[in-house]
Amino acid sequence: MESQTFGKDERIRKRQDYLRIYEQGVRITSKRFTIITLVNQTGIRRLGMTVSKKAGNAVQRNRIKRILREFFRLNKSRLPASQDIVIIAKKGILPLTYGDVCTELRSRLMHRADV
Repeated sequence: MESQTFGKDERIRKRQDYLRIYEQGVRITSKRFTIITLVNQTGIRRLGMTVSKKAGNAVQRNRIKRILREFFRLNKSRLPASQDIVIIAKKGILPLTYGDVCTELRSRLMHRADV
């Protein structure tokens, strides 16, 4: 059974990595999110998130990020390896529940042949 942690090596942390993913990645849009995916050379699936101030105040933005991290942590074994995933929250995302996120991201990320 695979570990259900979300460690440092599974995060996209460098600005350079974000810019490369924005330029070269494949965009998938949904009602609340824009998802950009790109194959990486590390063999590790990594997650990056962008939640702008348009999505709400600091408390609301942090809640969105916590929900996204929890989705990734619990579902990373279903996602393809060697994949960088950046999730961008759209304006007007609230109110948001974990169930909403699961339904939307599962339909977009896990049912695509090229992801």
